[in-house]
Amino acid sequence: MKTTLIGSGNIAWHLGKALQRAGHEIVAVYSLTAAHREELAEVLPPAKAVDSLDLRATGAELFVIAVPDAAIASVAATVQVPNGAMIVHTSGSQPLAVLQGIAGARPGVFYPLQTFSKFKPVDFSTIPILLEAEDEQTLQALQEVASTISKEVHQVDSHKRKQLHLAAVFACNFTNHLLGISRQLLQEAALPDTLLQPLIQETIAKAMQSHPFQVQTGPAVRHDQNVIEEHLRLLQDQPLYQQVYQLLTQSIKDHSPKQ
Repeated sequence: MKTTLIGSGNIAWHLGKALQRAGHEIVAVYSLTAAHREELAEVLPPAKAVDSLDLRATGAELFVIAVPDAAIASVAATVQVPNGAMIVHTSGSQPLAVLQGIAGARPGVFYPLQTFSKFKPVDFSTIPILLEAEDEQTLQALQEVASTISKEVHQVDSHKRKQLHLAAVFACNFTNHLLGISRQLLQEAALPDTLLQPLIQETIAKAMQSHPFQVQTGPAVRHDQNVIEEHLRLLQDQPLYQQVYQLLTQSIKDHSPKQ
């Protein structure tokens, strides 16, 4: 399917490559930044870098809006596509309705549930793709496209997709931030980062095999108040981290068996 990418960030970079590998033709790349659209178009030949959101002449059948959530509405208010073309966004948190005002377009959602870094390869075949559309014909067409790049394709409405995105923030973004805090604490103690790697790997492995609440360990689940107080003392010069520690400790206590 002939496709135009609107955006040139991490999602557009990986999704464009995955679609091209599956035999879809990327015909155009739009981005506000000339260098970015030209860079992405260069790795997706024969795609052309374009500088206008009047995309009616691109000849594409599918238009993919892969921009930050805050920019989707403004793109939708400006973009012009051929009558009957499909246009989707890739957001986990924005509703399908944000695209409903695009004249002549068949709106949809094409949300790949993964964290992307530009130059880190991903196996797109394992990435869940969440679809939504206004009509069965559009949904079926998106299903066919998604199935060429992923083995995990699901239909999820806007409300459930928001809940999924919330869960993903806890699982990915917050976990990553907590790992960053732990690394910072190690660095402040002049200890090597590698010390925690086996622990992190085993924690993730157990959480994948069992319900995380059921395999929780540590001072909070043991209600070991002496250790908790000592940890809080060590964080006395970092009040924000103290608050994070206290909130997570309380949450763990609330989800652990009463003693």
